[in-house]
Amino acid sequence: MNDVRVLDNVAYSSLTGPHAGLAERRGRVVRYRADVAPFMALPDDPGPADWADLAALAGPGAVVPLADGEELRPPEPWEVVMRMRGVQLVGDAVFGIPDDSLVRLTDADVPEMLDLVARTRPGPFLPRTIELGRYLGVRHDGALVAMAGERLRPPGWTEISAVCTDPARRGRGLATRLVLALVAHITARGDTPFLHAAAENVNAIRLYESLGFRLRRTPAFVAVRVPADEPAEGVAVG
Repeated sequence: MNDVRVLDNVAYSSLTGPHAGLAERRGRVVRYRADVAPFMALPDDPGPADWADLAALAGPGAVVPLADGEELRPPEPWEVVMRMRGVQLVGDAVFGIPDDSLVRLTDADVPEMLDLVARTRPGPFLPRTIELGRYLGVRHDGALVAMAGERLRPPGWTEISAVCTDPARRGRGLATRLVLALVAHITARGDTPFLHAAAENVNAIRLYESLGFRLRRTPAFVAVRVPADEPAEGVAVG
């Protein structure tokens, strides 16, 4: 099994690992490019210099989502504006099922993907999120009615994300087909699948557990506000 410890600071592990080419950096602080994903990440042991670098990357007054901020205690006068309990599930015992009937989504599909996300709200999906990995979809009468794809990629692991189905097409097993097809692709390249969900999304958690995903931990998804008087400085892009 791949080293599970990289999932403890999953966005940081991804941005300093396989997704380093999509990262913006300042000191030890990293973030995804703004049109790819909203997440920023601090090292495991952030100090005053790291919080200052985070402020410089984000800008004064910005709200910064941190993918896993359970242990974070921002210094004064930073403000925690959201703290939501989540679950992290790992799929080290899930068997994937390839499905050639699914559509490989491309840049040309992004407008429809953004529309589907707006109607179903599975989580953040931005104009260039598709660059994070493989996205698969289901079309009915030409319209995109379901999709799922790959998001964070810490070494040895790939997150399945943006799992969503048009309300009129739910209850037909589309999410199951999409997730298992992604599992097949992820495990074929030697990675282990994992995913996150809001703790209150019991239907999604029940589905994932029925496929063989197991609960690893219950992280907190946190958003913090940069103090309005923090100076904005240049950003180093990697």
